[in-house]
Amino acid sequence: MALASEYGRYGYRRITALLRDRGWHVGKDRVQRIWRREGLKVPQKQRPRGRLWLGDGSCLRLRPERANHVWSYDFVSAMTHDGRTLRMLTLIDEYTRECLAIRVARRLGKYEVIEALADVMLYRGIPENIRSDNGPEFVAEELRKWLAKVGTGTLYIEPGSPWENGYCESFNGKLRDECLNGEIFYSLREAQVVIEKWRVVYNTLRPHSALGYRPPAPVTFAPQMAALRSPTAPCEPPFAPLPDEVVM
Repeated sequence: MALASEYGRYGYRRITALLRDRGWHVGKDRVQRIWRREGLKVPQKQRPRGRLWLGDGSCLRLRPERANHVWSYDFVSAMTHDGRTLRMLTLIDEYTRECLAIRVARRLGKYEVIEALADVMLYRGIPENIRSDNGPEFVAEELRKWLAKVGTGTLYIEPGSPWENGYCESFNGKLRDECLNGEIFYSLREAQVVIEKWRVVYNTLRPHSALGYRPPAPVTFAPQMAALRSPTAPCEPPFAPLPDEVVM
C-alpha cells in the first residue's frame, strides 16, 4: 500500500519488482490479489500493435543492438501555472532505455538542440545514429551538418508515423503520465528541478518491463545519484535526497 501510494502510476508488476528489491519474497500473483482486494488501480490492457519489422526477417527500421547504437529524441510540451508554455527535449538510448537528458525551457530551437546533444555526448560518447521525426528543429541544415561532422547518422521516421519512433514515444507517455499530469509548475526553475528528479528516479529506481523489471541504470549507493545528473540540468539548488528506503 505504501509503494502504491508513492508510485501511483505503477501497476502491480512494477510494485512486485520494488518489493523484491526491498527483500520481500513475493510473487506477482499474490501482489495482484492484494491489489484487487484493496481496490487499487489495475492498468487497462493495451491494444496489440504490429511490430516494426516484417515476418520474413526484413526490417522497417534500424533496431538498436548495443548502447550508443541508436539514440532518439523528441519534444514534449506542458505549461506552468500562469499558462505559459514549457517545452522539453527528451533524449533516450533505445538499447538501454536510459533517459540521457530532458532539457526544459520556454523555447527550444535548433541551436539549443545542438547544445543539449553536445553536453550529453561529452560524458556518454557519440552515438552511431539518432532517430527523430521531421520537425523543423531536427531537419535543420545546421543540425544535420553538425551531426555529420561528429559522425552520427540521422534516421528520420515517415511523416505522420510516430510509432516508428516508438521507444521515445513510449518514454514521453511515461513522463506525462507519471510526472507532468500530477504536477503544477509555478515557474520554469521548479519544472527543471522536478522533472530532472523524476528522470533520475526513472533511470535508477523505476522497474522497466522490457529489462526484466530492472531500472535502466540502477545505483548501489544513494550519494552516487548526484553524479548521474545530466549536464543539461540546473546546478542549484541541489536535489532533495531520496528516502532512505530507496537505497539498494
